Amino acid sequence: MRAPAPPGFTERLAMIPLGTSFGSYNHRRYTATRSSFSGGRAHKLVAEALDGSDYISLNLYDLSAGAQLAPCEMPAEKVIAFVLGYAPETPPKKQLAKTVVSDISVFTEIND
Repeated sequence: MRAPAPPGFTERLAMIPLGTSFGSYNHRRYTATRSSFSGGRAHKLVAEALDGSDYISLNLYDLSAGAQLAPCEMPAEKVIAFVLGYAPETPPKKQLAKTVVSDISVFTEIND
């Protein structure tokens, strides 16, 4: 069932990176996959606790009447609390190492 998205919800959802990423909520680590469709007017989020103890699934539609939240088979309060409280992890910064071989520069990615 759809319901109007609460204040701040759309902005918090947008802070979760597109694609698959990691983060934390309620003292647990999650993997979260956020997708965007229809020119950014529809969004899907699926998240699962890494220990298998929790699952979140929702759609958000940006309609002319305002953003509409559609949780997938779970209470709206659960997905709202998750999105408002979820903290995405910052990916490690990539560094490049430069090697010069016979006047040719080769860049290699270094992960922290």
